[in-house]
Order: sequence, then C-alpha cells, then structure tokens
Amino acid sequence: MAFTDLLDALGGVGRFQLVYTALLLLPCSLLACHNFLQNFTAAVPRHHCQGAAAHTAAAGNSSRAWLRATIPLDELGVPEPCRRFMEPQWALLSPNTSVHGAATESCKDGWVYDHSVFPSTIVMEWDLVCEARTLRDLAQSIYMAGVLVGAAVFGILADRLGRKAPLVWSYLQLAVTGAATAYFGSFSAYCVFRFLMGMTFSGIILNSLSLVVEWMPTRGRTVAGVLLGFSFTLGQLILAGAAYLIRPWRWLQFAVSVPFLIFFLYSWWLPESSRWLLLHGKSQLAVQNLRKVAAMNGRQEEGVRLTQEVVSSYIQSEFTSIRTSNSLLDLFRTPAIRKVTCCLMVVWFSNSLAYYGLAMDLQKFGLSVYLVQVLFGVIDIPAMLVATATMIYVGRRATVASFLILAGLMVISNMLVPEDLQALRTAQAALGKGCLASSFICIYLFTGELYPTEIRQMGMGFASINARLGGLAAPLVTVVGEFSAILPPVAFGATSILAGLAVFFLAETRNAPLVETIEVMERRAKEGLSKKDAEGKSEEISLQQLGASPLVETI
Repeated sequence: MAFTDLLDALGGVGRFQLVYTALLLLPCSLLACHNFLQNFTAAVPRHHCQGAAAHTAAAGNSSRAWLRATIPLDELGVPEPCRRFMEPQWALLSPNTSVHGAATESCKDGWVYDHSVFPSTIVMEWDLVCEARTLRDLAQSIYMAGVLVGAAVFGILADRLGRKAPLVWSYLQLAVTGAATAYFGSFSAYCVFRFLMGMTFSGIILNSLSLVVEWMPTRGRTVAGVLLGFSFTLGQLILAGAAYLIRPWRWLQFAVSVPFLIFFLYSWWLPESSRWLLLHGKSQLAVQNLRKVAAMNGRQEEGVRLTQEVVSSYIQSEFTSIRTSNSLLDLFRTPAIRKVTCCLMVVWFSNSLAYYGLAMDLQKFGLSVYLVQVLFGVIDIPAMLVATATMIYVGRRATVASFLILAGLMVISNMLVPEDLQALRTAQAALGKGCLASSFICIYLFTGELYPTEIRQMGMGFASINARLGGLAAPLVTVVGEFSAILPPVAFGATSILAGLAVFFLAETRNAPLVETIEVMERRAKEGLSKKDAEGKSEEISLQQLGASPLVETI
C-alpha cells in the first residue's frame, strides 16, 4: 500500500484532505438539484381548455358559470383537463341538472392554467399537456441520456487528460448550459441544453469521487464515500428550499446553475491527482503537489525530503503489478467474473430504474410537492446510517438484498393503499425511496470489492452504464402509466425485488481480502474462500489499485 503509506507520512487525513473533500462535495450537493429539477420546473398545474373564441363574448360576468357551461366534469367532479363542450351547455347552470351525450372536442384554443402554486413551468410555457404530455417525460429521458454519454466521454478524457481538466470543464459547461436553458425560449433548445447538462453530471461525479479517493488515505475512504451520499441528500433539501423561494422556472434554473461558475473559478486551485501524474510519467508535478499537501498538513520536513527518485521507485512497483491490456470481454470471459457481471447488471439497472421512478414524479402523491421533496431527502439520512452499520457488522450481501427487496415490497404494496390516504402513501413511498438510496451506496462499495484489482475500474464503469440506462428508462416507464396506472409501480417494484434476489448469487466480501487478479478470483470461486484467510482481516473499502513500496522508511 505504498501510495497510501506516503499519504499517511504526509499527514494522513489532515487539513488538506478535509478542505479538498469539502470543496469537491459542495458542487456534488448542488448537482443533485439538477437531477430532480424537473419536479418543479416541469410541474403540471391544474388546467382546463380555453373557451372557444366565438363564445367568449357570451361568458357574462361569472367565470365560474362560464366554466361550468363549457367544460365537462370528470368522475371526481373537477373540470376535464383535455376536453370541452362544442357548444356551451347553459342548462348545467340550473341546480340538479345534468346533460348526457353533449358533443365534446379537444382544446383547440389552448389551455387555462392555475398559477397559484407555480407561476410558470415548462409545461405552461410550451403546453406539454394532453396529447403533448409525454414530451415532459421525454425531456427528462434526454437529460439521463446526457448522463450516459457523459460517463463515456468524460471517463475517456479522465484517463487521458487527468481528473482535474474534465472536472474544471464540467463546472464551466454546467454553468453555461444551465444559464442557456433558462434563457432560450424553445422546447427543442431546452432539450439540447438539458442533454449537455446531463453530460456534466457524469463528469463532475466521476472525477470528484476519483480525486477524493485518490487523495484520501485508506482509513478515510469509507467515510468519504458515505459523505458523497450525504452531499446528494443535502442537495435534495437545498432544491426544496430554493424551489419554494424561487417559483418561476427560468429563475430557478438560473439560480441552481450560476454557483457552478464559482466552483469553476476555485477549481483551478485544486491539485491534480498525484497518483494519475505518477502513472503517466509526470513525477515532477506530482512531487510539487505532494509537497503542497505536506505543507498544508503541517509536515514540511517530510515534504522537503520527498524527491522524484523516491516517487519513481514507487511507480515502478505499481507498473509491475498492472496488467498492460484489458478489454470489456474480461468481464464475461471467465465463469466467476461473468456471474458477478451479469448479477450486477441486473442490480444496478433495477436500482436506478426504481429510484428515479419514485423520485421524479412527486405530484402523484397529492401533497405539497415541496413537502414531499423534503421528506424524500430527509429519509435518506437514517436509511444510509442503518445501511452503513449493517454493511460493517452484518455484511454487504444481506444489506443490499434486504434494502432492495424491502423497497420493492413498499412500492408494490403502495398500490393497495386507498387514494384518500395520501399521507400514508407518501410515507410508504418515501421509505421505499430511502431504501433504494441506501442500496445505491452499498452496491457501489460492494461492486468495488467484488471485482479483482486489474479490472476493478472497468467493472465499476460498466456497472455505472447500466445504472444510467435504468435512469434513462424510468421516465419512459412512467409514460406507460397513461395506459395503465398499475404498470409503473409493478415494474419498479418487481425489478427491485428481482435485483435483491440476484444479490444472493454474489459472494460476501465483508472482512475478506481484496482479490488482485482474475486468476486468483477464479481459483477462489472453485475452492471457496477459506475461513483462515478471512480471519483477522480489518474492515477496508478500497476502490483503487494498491501497490507496495518502502517509501515511509525512505523518507
């Protein structure tokens, strides 16, 4: 563990690590605002057809009477949102009178929207209701498609250019495209800029996590990973407060985008990962960064003694343990790896599908969308605390499986709760969403421990792609609810339960040593991990390649 030993010698989890982690996690919290932004910017207010122009003069002085005569009522006794009478039915103004068989038509002259809660949304601006209602969910799917493309693009750039350059660019791109989304006035432009914003989600999350982990000693990595989950939860609460205070959708879009210009400015101070610099032959710059870390952590003497020769001796040992060529086929070529990959494909896709399916349609619960957003954010805190404790003391497999199955049961059973018990339905859905958020944190760490070191990053990247596909599919599954209301919850719940069952086919990794190579993993799969190998191993979660070098003694 040469590089982590070096970080320990330069102060361990010191002032630099704390400030560095805070500066990287702050943008991640606001990034969550963009993920769930359409809960508010694309909210659907109450609406009904605009009256026919030829009959407007006959409206008289009572708008309520005019509405009763021109708009039919649905089974709940509220005005139909998408139909109107072809001719005003003045007989309906008399008490206890009903009209049967009156001809109706679609809203040819537009709609009238209720502005009491939302002064403006993209739904009002571009009339994304009735026949055009699926465009609202399409816009969210386009955003998630951007997240998927961004994972590939910024992943490649991070390997070639380092972690810092794609991160800095992502901050700037999000600030610019977010402001442009609020400025331009067409739905097509909105979708294009939302796609570009989705790309930056992957660029920021992937590179922030890499930088935090690569600058953090081993003993601080678990806490850093959990803090990333809590920063996302904080972002959901920030969004609820910002949306409550800033109701017009363009100003809200602008408000959550502009801070990324500040992140862009201070991100130039953030040092590049010395680990990446070392692996790409830039040892001089790596040593300069390490000396800055030592100075900030109060270890100036150790920093002065650090030389390129010392660092080079470390990197040579790293090169000897790294396989020079890997391909995606390595995830499917051998039996043990193939089983892990197939199971994780199901788990990541299903987890993401159910998570975004619940979190992106808050209006269906019938309560204040601001209150539901707060509830959905707050529930993550105790859920993730429980998940962290059970991962350490019970095991990864049992934790992930139980959270996924419990979430699926919550979603499906929610269909049985009567519509008038909105508080119970919302609380039940919030609990399910908390379980899904916790399983996300768990499965990320579990995946890193399941794959051998030589293909760990590739396995994590492939698993992440499946999660993005699930997030992309979630709004499309919601659209199916227009044809059958029970299909979306059944799909979200069933896939979550299926993912929980798939977890039982994976090996338990609690207190087990990390596997280094595919060959060793295949051998252990045949022989079984002996109890003797597992005894005495301390809890350690590491998603990075670790080598060995006598650096501490050299310093």
